[in-house]
Amino acid sequence: MSFIVGVLIILLVINCLLLIFLVLVQLPKKDAGAGIAFGSGAADALFGSGSGNALTKITKWATVTFIGLALVAGHLQDKYHNNKNDTAAFAKGVQQKQMQLPMPAPVQPSPPAATKLLSTTPESIPAPATNAAK
Repeated sequence: MSFIVGVLIILLVINCLLLIFLVLVQLPKKDAGAGIAFGSGAADALFGSGSGNALTKITKWATVTFIGLALVAGHLQDKYHNNKNDTAAFAKGVQQKQMQLPMPAPVQPSPPAATKLLSTTPESIPAPATNAAK
């Protein structure tokens, strides 16, 4: 599936470069001026009367192809990355692996040496020597 998506993306890039080239090569219409930019004759400029030279027809078909490739590639990419069955199988595999491996015992930290010296009990302290020979 990823191979097909890759091929579609390459075709999409090639089509995009072709569209850029076609738009840059075309000459503007004779009546294209500031009036068209502000809405005068916008329908004629957008749709035309159906006549046009080969460059305009190729541009129209390249645009339709671009939109179609983008939609198909987007759908396949979404289908490839959001497959519910793969996610469920991955989660099931993780749970099985967790059940197989034993949990390690928690490690108890040992107290530092200074704490051991301060926490001596009275029995471990030597008694002072008494003078019984007086």
